[in-house]
Order: sequence, then C-alpha cells, then structure tokens
Amino acid sequence: MSVVLSLAFSGVALGAIYFLAASGLSLIYGLMDVLNFAHGMFMTLGAYAGWDVATHLPISWGGAWLLVIEIGAAVVGGALAAAITELVLIRPLYGRPLAQVLVTIGLDLAAVALLLGGFGSNSLTLPVPLWSIEASRIGNVILPHSDFIAIAAGIVVVVALEWFLRRTRYGITIRAGVENREMVRALGIDVGRAFTLVFVIGGAMAGLAGLLYSVVFSGDLVSPLQGDSLLIFAFIVVVIGGLGSIRGSAVAGLIVGLVQDFANYYLGAHAGLAQFGNLSVVLLLAVVLEWRPRGLFGRAL
Repeated sequence: MSVVLSLAFSGVALGAIYFLAASGLSLIYGLMDVLNFAHGMFMTLGAYAGWDVATHLPISWGGAWLLVIEIGAAVVGGALAAAITELVLIRPLYGRPLAQVLVTIGLDLAAVALLLGGFGSNSLTLPVPLWSIEASRIGNVILPHSDFIAIAAGIVVVVALEWFLRRTRYGITIRAGVENREMVRALGIDVGRAFTLVFVIGGAMAGLAGLLYSVVFSGDLVSPLQGDSLLIFAFIVVVIGGLGSIRGSAVAGLIVGLVQDFANYYLGAHAGLAQFGNLSVVLLLAVVLEWRPRGLFGRAL
C-alpha cells in the first residue's frame, strides 16, 4: 500500500507540472487559435532564468527563499519571452495559421541552437535550498517536499486562471474578443493588448513549469532540450483535456501523470518494458481521440 500511495503522490506531482506546461499552451490556442510550437522555448528560458538569477545571488540569499526567487525569475523570464514573441512575430500573422506554425517552430529550433552554443550540451545544476530536496514521512510513506511544491503550484494556477477568465474585466474581454473580435474593437476595447496579455500569462506558466520540472524530476538540472521534451506531453494533455479548456488540462494532466507513473513502475521497472510509461500515455491519447475526439472538456478538433 505504501508503494501505491507513493506512486500516486508522485503521479499527481508530475500531473501538476504537465498541467502547468499545458495551461499556457491551451490558453493561447483555445482563446487565440495560435498553435505555438515556441512554448517549449518559454519553458526552457524560464528554467535558465531561474538558474541565472540563483547563481548570481549573494551567498547570504541562498536560504529558504532561494526557490521562491528562482520561481519568480522563471515566471518573469517566460513572460518576457512570450511578450516579445507575440509583439514581434505573432501579431503580424494572426489569421495565418500555417505561417504561425512555421515561425514558432523556427524560433524554437533557433533558441535551442543558441542555448547549445552558449552553454553546451551538458546540463547545469540549479541551486536549491536544502528543504526542497528533503522528504517527510507520513505513516510508512515518504513524500518528497518538491512534490508538495509542484502540487501547490498547480492548484494555485488552476484557481487563478479560472478566476481571471470568468471574473475579471480583462478575462471577459479576452473571451469576447475570441468570439467576435470586430465587435469588441467597435466598443473601443484594445483587443491586441488583451491578446498580448494572454501570451504573457501563457509564457509565465511555461517558465514556471520548466523550472519546477528541473526541481522535481530532473535532479535540479537545467538543459537546452528540456522544454521540447516537456512540450510533447503538454500537447498530449491539451488534446486529452480539450482545446481551450483550463479545467480539462488540469484533469488530463492528473490522468497522464498517474498513468505514466504507475506504468513506468509496474510495467517498466518490474516487467522490463523500458519507457512503457511514455507508450502508455500515447495509447491513452489514442483511446481518448477514438472515444471523444474533442477531448474531455473541449470543442471538436
């Protein structure tokens, strides 16, 4: 039983990170119809921003608040990258989906190449406070503190995004602009500014996901390719949850994290089927698309 509880807790933490990675992707595509393949770049740059700030802090700052500072740097780094991408590259391409796909793929490849050229292919070690790598024992179950951090971040983000989209003036403006952009413009509302805000929020969530993935599941390591690896699962979560549905991404993230964690342990480690966890996620995607093509909570593909 202790193994099952430990796997479940780890799977929920993994699902929370998948949700954080997918939430921005779902928000940008669901509200703006922009399929953003540069989202992986936002995750990678967020992780590197956290690493850069942490390595330049005075030694006296390396205590309990170090991870909070790194998270703030990752969120800002991802948000800035997203804002620049939207203003410079995406804004002139609204209504041209093929051009958006090509430009964002090219941007992601260029960013990876620049990071490989600047930092090399070796992973960098992210400084973290001691408490984040410790664990607590509850009964017979040992629960890492880093998993608590990922789960807490996921809960805060899903509540904040739902509140923003349904309760705030900007959130309502964004939803209205998606339905009828010209009508909203006729009312004197700057739709362009609202859409830039969507990109900024999506980039901030991506930066947070990139940093927490390094802390929770990559042994505090940051690498140029980690964002693209995480992007694959983010797309799977978005499709399973339903395009444009934040709630769907949250549910799908939990399902994918749990399925992958249990499959890796019982069918991967014990049965000798290497990487079966990843295969199980792809099989889950196929089943959902066959049974419910629009995803769990989204509109039809």
